[in-house]
Amino acid sequence: MTDARKDAPPVPGKPLTVPEHDAHHSRHWLILGVIGLAQLMIVLDVSIVNIALPDAQKDLGFSNGDRQWVVTAYSLAFGSLLLLSGRISDLVGQRRTFLAGLAVFAAASLLGGLSPTFEILILARALQGAAGAILAPAALSLLTTTFTEAKERATAFAVFGGIAGSGAAIGLLLGGVLTEYLSWRWTLFVNVAISVIAVTGALALIPRQRATRERPKLDLPGAALISAGLFCVVYGFSNAESHPWSAPSTWGFLVVGVALIAGFVAWQARAPHPLLPLRVLLDRNRGGSFIAVFIVGVGMFGVFLFLTYYLQEILHYSPVKTGLAFLPLVAALMCTSTASNIKLLPKFGPRILAVSGMLIACGGLVWLTRIDLHSTYGANILGPLLLVGFGIGGVMAPSMNTATAGVQPGDAGVASATVQTMQQVGGSIGTALLNSLAASALASYLVGRAPTPVNEANAAIHSYVTAFIWAASIFAAGAVICGLLLRPGPPAPANPNAAPAAPA
Repeated sequence: MTDARKDAPPVPGKPLTVPEHDAHHSRHWLILGVIGLAQLMIVLDVSIVNIALPDAQKDLGFSNGDRQWVVTAYSLAFGSLLLLSGRISDLVGQRRTFLAGLAVFAAASLLGGLSPTFEILILARALQGAAGAILAPAALSLLTTTFTEAKERATAFAVFGGIAGSGAAIGLLLGGVLTEYLSWRWTLFVNVAISVIAVTGALALIPRQRATRERPKLDLPGAALISAGLFCVVYGFSNAESHPWSAPSTWGFLVVGVALIAGFVAWQARAPHPLLPLRVLLDRNRGGSFIAVFIVGVGMFGVFLFLTYYLQEILHYSPVKTGLAFLPLVAALMCTSTASNIKLLPKFGPRILAVSGMLIACGGLVWLTRIDLHSTYGANILGPLLLVGFGIGGVMAPSMNTATAGVQPGDAGVASATVQTMQQVGGSIGTALLNSLAASALASYLVGRAPTPVNEANAAIHSYVTAFIWAASIFAAGAVICGLLLRPGPPAPANPNAAPAAPA
């Protein structure tokens, strides 16, 4: 029988005294590596396939209109199933859910890499999204329950937040290398190798957790409402990329999605076993942190998406060179994530970090609006990328840390899923909204102008600049919103009497 004294969680803020043979403590930094590897796979898979799309289209022979479904199939399954998967993680255990998510992700990636037809590729991408929805909240909740001592938790969330914020840029680089030197199929095969390493590490390192007296019960009506609502919202915004906002397939899904989410919130207030207990949302710092993650998800695609277009279409960068161009942003983001989460969050709290980070990112995007046909990387791109990296790094890791701090162990999975949902839905909204605004700006610029190569290039730059302006405005609005919602001062210490997590 397990010794309860040995397995009891440490008290935050106090020295950690664990016997030397306690594998959980002695190997917890290796556990962070396993969790970080899984999170990297989830995040980079949003962008790694994008660069490979032209080659996949030539190989499988699908149309330009069908191309968006390679991305949309993933985001629809991922975004709509996150909250349900988070609660399932609380129900059956984070370890089991984590391993199941890795196994399904590997199988779906293998299927996608071997796809003989477009339809099989779309099925594989949808299965990847569903597996990501299973895996993502389990990974973050494992991080929450593994690292409970304040300083170690800060370091762990700095690494995790850095991966979450920079994964899309890493995906661009890795996707470019694999597509250029191997094949588009390797952008999917690479996940199989990552999953095998992560599964091996999880089985060897992540311990089985002790059972609590009560397990959460699954709220089936709530699960149906929120899954359908998130599906409609993500589909509506994804559809806006290829259809006008006035199309019923766009606004109709958005209206239905908002109504279903409103119904879900009303149901949670009276459900006997709510899928997302309102206590998780109504804490001021936690709710403000959820919104901060959402706003970063909306705004940061103004950098990744449209700067990628600019580098490849205007400056004629190769896929690999485009990926390399984003490395300074990744470095700045990782450094700031570490410093802000370890040194600044305990002293100043989340509000000043979220506000200042968003304003710094806003400044970087405003700087990017000065690009033109003759811009160079050193003079016009590098500085803005560093600013945006510093800004996002100052928001992402502290917000994820704050959003999951002090959560009851039985709610760890659903709280983690809410963080992931905010980032995913924010990214879907940001991509569709900024794409639509950019397309309108491009069409307006060409009115009355001859369709010459120079005019078309200037029109494209005008559309990118429009997206940067709107993304900067989103970050500026986010600074105001977070300044009003988040509490001033350092965060309160987590509850030291929290019970251990459910068995995995």
